[in-house]
Amino acid sequence: MTMEAYRYEDGSISYPGHPRSLDGLEPVDTIDLSEYTAEVVTWTTSTATPPGVRQPNTLVIVEFDLGEASSDASSSQIEAEDGETVRAIGQATTDDVETGDTVRPVHVDELREPGAGIREPDSQEWDGYRFEPV
Repeated sequence: MTMEAYRYEDGSISYPGHPRSLDGLEPVDTIDLSEYTAEVVTWTTSTATPPGVRQPNTLVIVEFDLGEASSDASSSQIEAEDGETVRAIGQATTDDVETGDTVRPVHVDELREPGAGIREPDSQEWDGYRFEPV
């Protein structure tokens, strides 16, 4: 699984990707954000979570600087201009996170317990990414 952002015809970048940009343009490239590190912009901890979601659940908003690849990045890195960024929101792997921390996306098989909600467990995918301090 990849954490794909889309680049559009005008150079704008969106995560998650959409079939059209805000200006109605089609995507021309994808960017695997799992190959980058990010900086925590802000965070919060939810103590009243939905069924099947861990409690407490720390969420972070992170910003990926696409001009800086992580040290373990593959050759699929895009040519990014200096200062080109994209933001994402997701769970943190720990409650010990602060604004300004460097994090990396890590894949997990279950972001929540599939059988705890009202949806049939086989009706959707439950995997995704959490952000782990580097």
